Amino acid sequence: MVQVRKHHSVDGDGTLDLESWLRHMQRLAQLDGGTLVTLRRAAEVSAEAEKRAIAAENIWAEGASSFATGLEMAEILADLQIDGEALCAAILYRAVREKRLPLKKVEESFGQTVAKLISGVLKMAAIRSRSAETGSESRGGAVEEHSENIRRMLVALVDDVRVALIKLAERTCAIRAAKNSEPDKRRRIAREVADVYAPLAHRLGIGHIKWELEDLSFRYLEPDDYMQIARLLDEKRLARQNYIDEVLKLLRGQLKHADIDGEVYGRAKHIYSIWRKMRRKNIGFSQVYDIRAVRILVPTVRDCYAVLGIVHNLWRNIPNEFDDYIASPKENGYRSLHTAVIGPDQKVLEVQIRTYAMNEEAEYGVCAHWRYKGTDKSQSQAEGRDGYEQKISWLRQVLDWHEEVGGNPLQDDLQTSDVDTRIYVFTPDGHVMDLPRGATPLDFAYRIHTEIGHCCRGAKVDGRIVPLNHALQTANQVEILTGKRESPSRDWLSAGMGYITTSRARAKVIHWFKQQARDQNIADGRTILDGEFKQLALTNFDFEQLATKLNMHSLDDLYAAVGAGDIGVGQVLNRAQRMINVDHVEPAPSLTAPVARGEGKADVYIDGVGNLMTHIARCCNPVPGDDIMGYITLGRGVSIHRKDCANMLRMQSEERERVLQVEWSEKPSQLYAVEIIIEAYDRHGLLRDITAMLDSQRINVTAMQTRSNRNKHTVEIVLTAEIRNFEELSRVLHRINRLPNVMSAKRRILH
Repeated sequence: MVQVRKHHSVDGDGTLDLESWLRHMQRLAQLDGGTLVTLRRAAEVSAEAEKRAIAAENIWAEGASSFATGLEMAEILADLQIDGEALCAAILYRAVREKRLPLKKVEESFGQTVAKLISGVLKMAAIRSRSAETGSESRGGAVEEHSENIRRMLVALVDDVRVALIKLAERTCAIRAAKNSEPDKRRRIAREVADVYAPLAHRLGIGHIKWELEDLSFRYLEPDDYMQIARLLDEKRLARQNYIDEVLKLLRGQLKHADIDGEVYGRAKHIYSIWRKMRRKNIGFSQVYDIRAVRILVPTVRDCYAVLGIVHNLWRNIPNEFDDYIASPKENGYRSLHTAVIGPDQKVLEVQIRTYAMNEEAEYGVCAHWRYKGTDKSQSQAEGRDGYEQKISWLRQVLDWHEEVGGNPLQDDLQTSDVDTRIYVFTPDGHVMDLPRGATPLDFAYRIHTEIGHCCRGAKVDGRIVPLNHALQTANQVEILTGKRESPSRDWLSAGMGYITTSRARAKVIHWFKQQARDQNIADGRTILDGEFKQLALTNFDFEQLATKLNMHSLDDLYAAVGAGDIGVGQVLNRAQRMINVDHVEPAPSLTAPVARGEGKADVYIDGVGNLMTHIARCCNPVPGDDIMGYITLGRGVSIHRKDCANMLRMQSEERERVLQVEWSEKPSQLYAVEIIIEAYDRHGLLRDITAMLDSQRINVTAMQTRSNRNKHTVEIVLTAEIRNFEELSRVLHRINRLPNVMSAKRRILH
């Protein structure tokens, strides 16, 4: 049933009695004195911001109060036993949202955490605003897909469980206040709540908020059906209550006789769930089993099954109407026993049986962690923080909706729906598309339509022109610029240039090139390979032999395969690498050395010690995964210690010059010293950008020289880098060539 909205304590003149409200909050959430002082200050700041806005005629919505809404949100969250920072953020959120209070001032007055929580909720509001128009106009299956993607996008933005809870409280206030809104606005709010926030409350397992959101949104979306069911429930309410009272009396007697200390009470049935069951099973109101329902709470799981036996001994159970969610919990963690029986007077009765802890989890979901664990004063601060991080991790798993509406046939490449591996972006008209993390505008274009991808000539992200290999982020709005005479570029297939990351887009581009003339593919393939080999300084290479090694009948076949995209440049370079006599390339001294363990057995490697001998220090005996440091001994190479080892801490203070930064490493591959020559127009920060890019690719630089030409404003940079193979070298050269002001980057060989 719909929850009646609570009224705040007011004085005789109609103003809020803040002290009375704070006492109510203290009883509700068991707040300490310091938290109450902060909440009072937040309420005063919000009230003052509203007074200033009214005086300046800054009215957000007629009849709405950011101050009152903030207090109502805090009440909802206090019932969930959430912490003081989140309560403070809830009180201030609407004032910030309505631009009555700067977020910077919140940070200065209440701290970074409160400001960050409000900022997170504002992001969720921005997503809602951007998608609202499209969501209201979609029909049929498009509604399901759009709503699902909006939920996923919101989840991708949430990195703190409290942000989601504050947003749920805000939308609960919005749907409660919708009764005073215009019909169109009321339906828009109800649609959003039904599609996004009621499912969110369900996935978090917060039952009492979920039921209220479902009933209120149903009331505004389907008013006739809502009133019909409400009327049917009301007609037989007295008779149904008398019936339940008799059942409760009988069950309490049975529990007492069995010496089970439990609670038994009638359970209100929610109008939306009745309507949904009637539609799903295509049955009438009289056939809904759980209109008459009771719930039994007991201390232990063993008691649950004992009570189930009592119920089935009292009344005959209905076949196929028993569910054991204790043995097999629902995906949101819900646990309970459900059974339907033929009760007294041959009337159907539903019985739910669960422990007190299960009931807390069913009512408060993720927040039950606070209600049980948050009050354990014996926990250390570190343990408390670890527990909080576990809650955040758990939220990310709970919020994975991938089985909520079944598989998504439009999903591409990755079958997982993990929010950490997907991004969610907007089309220009507000639809949401999901892509793998790292996807580019070209991946997006081919996801929309093959022809849009083929004709792509540029892209805008959030109204700004970006390169086609720009990595998209969740909540970006992407617009593809097309031209009638545009066509795919061979560069798009180069892995090193990063234009395409999804197999779907790559397959579309390859298919397009296959449809082009063979002669054109041969010419394009020759141009691609000549450019690559020239950049790598591989002159006088035997391409005929290379074609044979790649199982091609002729060199033209190799060029055609490269031109059509059937074989990647990386594959060609890997084969060329194996053909070259490695004696002609000078190996670089490895940065990775084996560690002696036991009888000189080297199965662990340390990065950062060159070719020095290493051994594990016996004082702390570090193992792979520990944070470590090295110490240069006299005659025994480098000893490897844990960072927190007492000996290492002493050596850091007394002999710092002999301490090395090291880390665990995999068994090293062969590294080769390669000289790279870069020509560029000189600019501030050029060297920094080059070294930052090399560092991001984990490329070690052993030497570097620069020479400037002040007349031409150019610079020549020669660096020596340690490279594993030609494919890695090609990727590095492509990335350097993409940096601003760089004219060319290629390998240099001294003859």
